[in-house]
Amino acid sequence: MWIVYMVRCRDGTLYTGITDNLPRRLAAHNAGRGAKYTRGRGPVEPVYTENCPDKSAALRRERELKRLPRARKLALCSSGTPAPT
Repeated sequence: MWIVYMVRCRDGTLYTGITDNLPRRLAAHNAGRGAKYTRGRGPVEPVYTENCPDKSAALRRERELKRLPRARKLALCSSGTPAPT
């Protein structure tokens, strides 16, 4: 199972990514070992998750989410699947 996720960075920006182990990936982001974008913007807070059946589907969905305007991403975060804490 693969997960598409969005996190809110300390500066209020949103980052979208995929993983097969969300707790490990969040720990990497918060330790400064995650994506280059989130380095220096941590700590990050998970705001949205979506399960995908495989990596290919997760990559497609990630691409779709990244193309959304910020307002649509925020709406999705507030009405979508709550992220685990």
